[in-house]
Amino acid sequence: MYLRFEVLRTLRNRRFLVFSLAFPLVLFFAVAGPNRNARIEGVPFPLYYMTGMAAWGTMVAVVSSGARIAAERSVGWTRQMRITPLTTRAYFSAKVLCGYLMALFTIVAMCAAGTALGVRLSAQEWLTMIGLLLVGLIPFAVLGVLLGHLLRVDSLGPALGGVTSVLALVGGAYGPLATSGVFLTVVKCLPSFWLVQAGRSAFEPGGWPPAESWIVIAAWTTILVWVAARVYRRDTLRV
Repeated sequence: MYLRFEVLRTLRNRRFLVFSLAFPLVLFFAVAGPNRNARIEGVPFPLYYMTGMAAWGTMVAVVSSGARIAAERSVGWTRQMRITPLTTRAYFSAKVLCGYLMALFTIVAMCAAGTALGVRLSAQEWLTMIGLLLVGLIPFAVLGVLLGHLLRVDSLGPALGGVTSVLALVGGAYGPLATSGVFLTVVKCLPSFWLVQAGRSAFEPGGWPPAESWIVIAAWTTILVWVAARVYRRDTLRV
């Protein structure tokens, strides 16, 4: 019942739908449309840019769960929820699942947009790309929970927008920012880089994803879970 309530509330949030779904679509058509016949790194531009926008849109979708948490904290709703039979695990699971639901909407929309501009992949390539994107989103889902308990509503909006935009930019969602050198080594330590690469698995050579990607995603997830748990316990004692 609580999950159903969260899903309905998420779908009714028009601003959330605009930033996590419509905005990546508009940007994709605006940039990829005029360049549909171009190639970048040997890959058709619509396919290349579709995967970047899918990574960015899904990142925004799952991290934005923090906005709902912060809003509920500001009005005392989380305090009321703690005295109900609803468990903490069920509460956060609903938030994460809603984020993933919006991420799936974003993926479907971006795949449809890419197909409209001539992207053609096999069923296995589509499924591999979507599956790896969903796995790569795990640390960002935890990040959303962390920010929701760490920041207030008035500061969370700019923080979410800034964090996701910077991570997407550095990760290469808008195009390759680093191709070699120390900067590339540093960028490869960020989960956003591997999230973008997960989307581009459809045109990567055999052997992808490398072990490095799993290590980075697992390490960031572990660290963020530990920090989020500490922040949540502190927030619980405070209220």
